[in-house]
Amino acid sequence: MIGADIGFWTVIWYAFAGLIIGLLARLIMPGRQQMNIWVTIVLGVVSAILGAFAWNAIFKDQKGIAWIGGVVVAIILLWLYGRFAPKKGTTA
Repeated sequence: MIGADIGFWTVIWYAFAGLIIGLLARLIMPGRQQMNIWVTIVLGVVSAILGAFAWNAIFKDQKGIAWIGGVVVAIILLWLYGRFAPKKGTTA
């Protein structure tokens, strides 16, 4: 995968997949998350990449459902974001 040709449509696909994974994590996670759509996309893209690597390392020969690992990682990252991100309306 290192040195792979990353084109425009690959970036669009990762952004779309990241949005879906981020939204799924936000739907599963209870409570209201104070984040905009761009943070949701970034959370989803990072989660998709990390989750897919972890899923494929644990469950060999099941690449078609690696998105489940992305959602699990997204929920964990979303919890961390909610725990450590500065809250709106608070002063430091």
